Amino acid sequence: MFGMAAGRGRFGKSLVQRELYGGAMMSECKPTLKIRARVGRLGAGWIGGWIGALSIGICVHADEPPTAATSRPNVLVILTDQQSAGMMSCAGRADVKTPHMDLLAARGVRFERAYCANPECVPSRMSLMTGRMPSAFGMRSNQEARLPAPPWAVTHSLGWIFRRAGYRTVYGGKTHWMRGMTPETTGFEDLTRDEREELARRCADFLTAPHDRPFLLVASFINPHDICLMAIDAYTQANGLPPMYPNLVRERECLAEALRPPPGVSKEDFVSRWCPPLPSNFEIPPDEPDGVGLSYVSTFRRYVREHWTEQDWRLHRWAYARLTERVDREIGIVLDALRSTGLESNTIVVLTSDHGELDSAHRLEAKSIPYEEAARVPLIVAGPAVRSPGRTDAKHLVHTGLDLIPTLCDLAGVPAPENLLGLSLRPILEGHTPPSWRSYVVVESRAARMIRSERFKYVVYEEGTNREQLTDLEADPGEMKNLAGDSAYRSVLMQHRRDLAEWTQRIGDSIAAPWLIPPEH
Repeated sequence: MFGMAAGRGRFGKSLVQRELYGGAMMSECKPTLKIRARVGRLGAGWIGGWIGALSIGICVHADEPPTAATSRPNVLVILTDQQSAGMMSCAGRADVKTPHMDLLAARGVRFERAYCANPECVPSRMSLMTGRMPSAFGMRSNQEARLPAPPWAVTHSLGWIFRRAGYRTVYGGKTHWMRGMTPETTGFEDLTRDEREELARRCADFLTAPHDRPFLLVASFINPHDICLMAIDAYTQANGLPPMYPNLVRERECLAEALRPPPGVSKEDFVSRWCPPLPSNFEIPPDEPDGVGLSYVSTFRRYVREHWTEQDWRLHRWAYARLTERVDREIGIVLDALRSTGLESNTIVVLTSDHGELDSAHRLEAKSIPYEEAARVPLIVAGPAVRSPGRTDAKHLVHTGLDLIPTLCDLAGVPAPENLLGLSLRPILEGHTPPSWRSYVVVESRAARMIRSERFKYVVYEEGTNREQLTDLEADPGEMKNLAGDSAYRSVLMQHRRDLAEWTQRIGDSIAAPWLIPPEH
């Protein structure tokens, strides 16, 4: 759930580089052709291929000079962690105030139907950085973070794509990728490992410094992820267990601040008058698939689902809103710096999150389960290509993991890797209607697959007897009525089974293939 810091010095050589070259500087690396030959000899083994690919990634383009004029647009990607799509005041959430996100939305386009690749940190972040589905890495969940990243994931990630094109590429904040992937090995300078206020300040310093070429800056913030600890700590305390993740001191401090009542408000009035009301889909759906409980709801999640009172859930919603406001203030520091430099008019700005937060829907918190609150994420794109800013696009289905790289490459005039599955949002940003667009998006999860079409959403779980869920999102946006067993929707069910099966075969998703339900079943 929580990422571990990789060992490296700020703007210094990575541990991988020191291990491979004995401390040699990047300029001392061998020529490209010799390195490629070396990779061929090492390719017989997984680790050998991985190290060889890192050799390419670190050496070949490390000191490449700018290849285009500085008039090319800069790129600023802002990532939050565990922020659901509706968790902005510009999205209609009345109990949260996000003025800086709102201002960005007023300058750009907010996409209402944006979904992550997998509602869990590492799989989603791997997809954002590579444009590939998590199953391409053999990933189900965060557990696979300890596995070595495939060589192509390192050398064809976002940082190297833009660095090879002459951009200065800088990364600050949370990474949470597979083993072997650090900012340096993926083509970035390492700005800072801080994920909070210091990250915002370092980004502001970078933006206000002189620039002799276009830049790609990724600012990856941690919040509102600190909300995770509320259920975890409630579970351990209720059961007399030692704290989980005891080293997360700063995280617990921020959560404690978020749980404080406003000044002068009594404890009695706090929950009843100040905490957000429960959502309309607070209760557990009557025909919820067995896989939710079997594969996702255990330990602390089971405890809060069974034991938390409505007051507890409302406190959770209060704290989640305050943590979202905290990260909005940090984002404001970055955006204010961009504006003060005069670079705003020539900078593409993207704001999104790795996944959402269930936020008491169906008596659940955290992420992983492919309900809408966890799978749908905020997405705002602002910059010089945007026509008629302030728009909300509620028509096009967007896949953030697949579409981020094609969109940025298209807007910046940077060659994109071949065979990517994503689509560029540029026509939509420019106010055009794309001649064709996808009819569905697929979201992976540790023990489920989800396909969202224009109106319906279908989920199949790996475990259980009742494994399917079909929802008419137009009539039931809270996902409270499962139509999978309704004969009136038989043809809809079969079509979504068929589309999911075709997608799984197309991308080679060997994880889900064995437990998909055949269309005619």
